[in-house]
Amino acid sequence: MKRFCACLLALILALCALPWAGAAEEPAQEVTILFTHDLHSHFLPQADGEGGESGGYARLKTAIDAEKAEHPDALLLDGGDFSIGSLIQALYTTQAPELRTMGALGYDATTIGNHEFDHGGVGFADMLNAAADARDATLAAMLSSQAGAYDQETYGPATIRLPALLEANYTPAADNPDRDYIQDAMDRYGVQETLLLERGGVTFGIFGLMGQESHDYAPTSGFTLEPAAERCVESLREQGAEVIICLSHSGTSETPSQSEDELLAKAVDSIDVIVSGHTHTTLTEPIVVNDTYIVSAGPYCENLGSLTLELAGDGSLTLADYHLTPIDETLAEAPEIAALVEVWKEQVGETYLARYDLTYDQVLTESSFALPLPEEGVQAGNALGELAADAFLWATEHLAAETPEVRTVSVTAAGVLRAPLYAGDITVSEAFDVLSMGVGSDGTSGFPLVAVYLTGEELKAALEVDASVTSLMPEAQLYIGGMEYAFNVHRMFFNRVFDAAFRDPSDGGDSGAGETEIQDDQLYRVVTGMYSAQMLSTVKARSFGLLSLEPKLADGTPVTDFNDCILRDADGNEIKEWYALAAYLQSFGEDGVPARYAQPDGDGRKEVSTSWNPVELLRSPNGITLAVLAAAAAVILLVVLLVRWVVRRRRRRRADI
Repeated sequence: MKRFCACLLALILALCALPWAGAAEEPAQEVTILFTHDLHSHFLPQADGEGGESGGYARLKTAIDAEKAEHPDALLLDGGDFSIGSLIQALYTTQAPELRTMGALGYDATTIGNHEFDHGGVGFADMLNAAADARDATLAAMLSSQAGAYDQETYGPATIRLPALLEANYTPAADNPDRDYIQDAMDRYGVQETLLLERGGVTFGIFGLMGQESHDYAPTSGFTLEPAAERCVESLREQGAEVIICLSHSGTSETPSQSEDELLAKAVDSIDVIVSGHTHTTLTEPIVVNDTYIVSAGPYCENLGSLTLELAGDGSLTLADYHLTPIDETLAEAPEIAALVEVWKEQVGETYLARYDLTYDQVLTESSFALPLPEEGVQAGNALGELAADAFLWATEHLAAETPEVRTVSVTAAGVLRAPLYAGDITVSEAFDVLSMGVGSDGTSGFPLVAVYLTGEELKAALEVDASVTSLMPEAQLYIGGMEYAFNVHRMFFNRVFDAAFRDPSDGGDSGAGETEIQDDQLYRVVTGMYSAQMLSTVKARSFGLLSLEPKLADGTPVTDFNDCILRDADGNEIKEWYALAAYLQSFGEDGVPARYAQPDGDGRKEVSTSWNPVELLRSPNGITLAVLAAAAAVILLVVLLVRWVVRRRRRRRADI
């Protein structure tokens, strides 16, 4: 009887356990997220310098379709900075080609990056309205019985689907005079903080964030930054989201204190995935922080990222697969996207380029060597930077309506150089890519050149910015036309330059030829791009007041509005940075880019020394070095006196004994 009861009890327990065992054995669901970020209007493939090509939205579409064939329920997301980086951006405010093409590619959602504000807050709103206009016109045409109701010439290619635009912590500032216009455009497009999306039986909660550094890099946005991540996560969880995704334009860094998305993952629980943009990082494996997967695919449409996670019944997520698909010449172009891009190219030629009498693919000249971008963190000359600086100097004499009889130098910075030039034919679009940032007072793409005046002493201070600040801010590295200088990286901060002089341009131009010595109290003309000019005015603050630099007008009064300093041609048009470079390249004709630009580290106009020679280290000391030397001498003297006092005291004690 005891045995029978024991067997019966065991059987009952086993039967009760069967449903639980079945639930535990239930297979996990797979969720796949396809992602990009920092596309920067890279609609077309670009040479990679190794005989191949990288990027291009028609090829990206092929990669997307291949991934979705394997994962039909995959999300397609983007981490912001989808604009600014190629000639097609010239249509940003009038046609919104970036968002409209992303819609055609099948993107579910994107967020806002700092470069979406290169045209200011109003330009951002104009872009949203252009996208909404195209969407509304297409819908109206579909609902109309008249075949010609959709005006193709006015609105461009038909666009119905647009990606959701998510932004939770970045809103028009209360004191922004254009706040109502911008907010109305955001509401019309449908900009929202969060998005709840069901796909393949899984409910996703998605939200977008702007990073602190990104906000700092968008000084003309007129927007304000405020905390929102925790609020968004809580709201999405309450609405039933099983997987929380943050589209963050913040980025990661090898410096922990500057790795904003890692800090976000540590600070806010329950974010499952962060698609991390802004820093142009390429992660071959996800960064995992606080059970959050942080992913980045690299900039400029170089790769399509794919993250597959297994969602267990208890809500936990484990990594099943992560890979990056290179977007290169091995992929075929999707014909519908290729045709759409061609429409954008035609519109750029008919509108923006027509005023320059140029075409998109027009060859300006050729080069038998490559001109690479500056190597980040390496203080050295750079042929591309020097080419751009020389182009600015050339433009003041060949394009500008007025050429004052005063010594002129030109300046550009590493941070505004956005693309290299490779060996072979150099086209109009490639010249634009090098200096593609910004917008002018005329509302069109490209920063204009400006001319300001600095004293000789301030000009030397600008050289000190290059010598001392570059190690902390690589984008602040300068390249100068019409000057040569030398500095030692081991010298005192803000006194690293030990030799500087003017030099006459090697192309035969006249920038005020004559004396080469820099006179501290004399005014000199400095030609640079609008962004770089604005940065010059921040030098005093960035150097803790140790360097004084104040851009001036020709009469010596301080500049209050850099728009007053814009260089214009005889017809009153702004001379854009990119056009100065394009025209300079075109001036080389069939001879090609001169051999003086063949050295990647420049032609020697900037000499960077690492010598420990005491003579070089102490040569031409300024007040900062003298003050430090005096302080060091005082400390040494104090130590000597203290030692002598201790020795004498001990001797007296011994004498007393």
